[in-house]
Amino acid sequence: MKKQILLLVAGICFSITSLMAQGNMQQRQTPEERTKATIEKMAPLNLDADTKGKTEVIISEFYTAQQKAVDEMRASNDRETFMAKRKELAATRDGKLKEIFTQEQMKKWLEEIEPTLRPQRPKN
Repeated sequence: MKKQILLLVAGICFSITSLMAQGNMQQRQTPEERTKATIEKMAPLNLDADTKGKTEVIISEFYTAQQKAVDEMRASNDRETFMAKRKELAATRDGKLKEIFTQEQMKKWLEEIEPTLRPQRPKN
C-alpha cells in the first residue's frame, strides 16, 4: 500500500512539473492590442489630439500589414522575405510619422520608443 501511495505522489509531482513547464508560452497580441500599447508608450512625445489620431492610424496599419506578412511567412516558411518586408514596412511607417512629428518627436521616437517595440529574445 505504501508503494502505491508513493507512486501516486510521484506521478502527481511529475504531472504538476510538466504542466508548470508549459506556462512559458506567451500568447501573441493582436494588432489592435499592439497599437494600443504603442500609443501608451508614446506618452513622452506629448502628442496633441489630431497628431495622436493620425499616429494611431499609421501604427495600426503597420501592425496589420506586419501580421499579414507574418501569416504569409508561416505559410511559405521564407524568413528572409519576411525580414525584408518587415524592414520595408518599418521604413514606410517611419516615413509617414516623419510627416506628422516634429524633429524632436521623431528623434525621441527613433532613439527611445521604437527600440522598445522590437520583440526581445530571452537571454539563455
